[in-house]
Amino acid sequence: MKRLLPILSIILLTAIHSQGQSRTLPQDAADRAVKFYPNPATSVITFDLQKGNEKGYDIQVYNFLGKVVYEQKNVPSRTTINLSDYNRGVYIYQLRERDGKIIESGKFQVSK
Repeated sequence: MKRLLPILSIILLTAIHSQGQSRTLPQDAADRAVKFYPNPATSVITFDLQKGNEKGYDIQVYNFLGKVVYEQKNVPSRTTINLSDYNRGVYIYQLRERDGKIIESGKFQVSK
């Protein structure tokens, strides 16, 4: 069972990452739509939108099992998420337009 969890995590991360392969996502840090810090995080993580927020972006955070653990619609230019209920591990975020198109995705680590 202990070996199955890392394998499932890798499969999930690969599946989530492959969803964005057909889209052109920014690779350079200067081109990214959102900046997040600190990484790794312990108690909170902050997301700062780098470009205009006139489109009303949504943000979703997934745990390693693919379950949505945080979701906010019409995110402000700065959003801070309290991580006190989060387990240690890697989490995936997705920044989306209102129609569901993924603008950017990435990962961050929670270490406690």
